[in-house]
Amino acid sequence: MEVPGYELPEEAVAQVPAEPRDAARLLVALGATVEHRRVADLPELLGPGDVVVINTSRVMPARLRLHKDSGGAAEVLLVEPLGGREWEALVRPGRRLGPGTVLYHGDLPVIEVGERLGEGRRVVRPLVGEAKLAEVGELALPPYIHEPLADPSRYQTVYAERPGSVAAPTAGLHLTDGVLEACRQRGAQVVGLDLAVGLGTFRPVKAARAEDHTMHAEHYCIPEATWEAVREARGRVVAIGTTTVRALESAAATGRLEDRTELYIRPGHVFSTVDVLMTNFHLPRSTLLLMVEAFCGPRWRLLYQEALAGGYRFLSFGDAMIVGRDVPA
Repeated sequence: MEVPGYELPEEAVAQVPAEPRDAARLLVALGATVEHRRVADLPELLGPGDVVVINTSRVMPARLRLHKDSGGAAEVLLVEPLGGREWEALVRPGRRLGPGTVLYHGDLPVIEVGERLGEGRRVVRPLVGEAKLAEVGELALPPYIHEPLADPSRYQTVYAERPGSVAAPTAGLHLTDGVLEACRQRGAQVVGLDLAVGLGTFRPVKAARAEDHTMHAEHYCIPEATWEAVREARGRVVAIGTTTVRALESAAATGRLEDRTELYIRPGHVFSTVDVLMTNFHLPRSTLLLMVEAFCGPRWRLLYQEALAGGYRFLSFGDAMIVGRDVPA
């Protein structure tokens, strides 16, 4: 099938997050009509029996700006632990950093570069502990964000727990403790899971056909209590973000509440768990946009057109939409 795309003007890409978080705009498409609201209004869209599922993964300071012993600059983006003390990483300039090269922060040896894994990926071995890595590293903002982030906490959800993600589960960046508490007061449950957001989520689809794209695996863990709440929901299951959908649908497909998933959700996927999706507006030709099309059908084009015409802000620091699942007749 054709990979979905659209024209995204550069001025529509948000460079800074909304202030406060829940002031972000929310395009509401839960029925035949469209409303324009704020994330602060989310509790008003929920009711008793609904189950709101959030991704509690914390973004780790994965970008390491280092140098060779000769003084030449190098950069390492930690992607995923491989076991032992090794990590999968992206390393620049990759061609000039052969296996065994040691990279420094000041006088401190921090990373030893290992073998090539293909597609620009490398094995690396940290030469310092996790605490020092976190001190040396910084959050890796997406390349389309050109403004420095004044407060690094704004690239974390307020409920972030275990570090493991390279990028934030961005729909959750809009939520506050107050919004979540108001959801509970409306009778909805709020439950969590953990999917470590990796490069697979954001890697663009370069293949001509969606079927020819290969997803990278990501680790997820769903607590028993969360899965029970989802399976026994009396109302709607509301997923905050595409990463939450991917974790839930992976568990439904395999029966495993903790695993690595390569699930690639695109049109034709039959959803087993999620009724409503709250998500940001995504890049053209991305797996995230394919998931949105799979979830709400071709209507996504009209919703994106309305958002662009209405001045909504797009991508990681942008606004959001909440949409119901397309149910084939």
